[in-house]
Amino acid sequence: MKTVYKTRGTCSQFIEVEAEDGRITACRIIGGCDGNTKGLSKLVVGMRMEDVLERLNGIRCGMKPTSCPDQLCRAIEQMQREAARQA
Repeated sequence: MKTVYKTRGTCSQFIEVEAEDGRITACRIIGGCDGNTKGLSKLVVGMRMEDVLERLNGIRCGMKPTSCPDQLCRAIEQMQREAARQA
């Protein structure tokens, strides 16, 4: 499954996430701090979605109430909701 998520409250603009059998198979963050978002994308590939949510949910960026890692969690949650609707 794949989702494209429009971020809110971050420098990044979109997050594309793909998963199969509960594991992230691809992640691409468009916009934001180039090195950080590339690194984050590579780190989560191969991880279970639940582990990503557990580790990154709620991380803030400075005074912002969210961050690119937190928005990645929102993208994963969106993908999970879409998959549940299709089931």
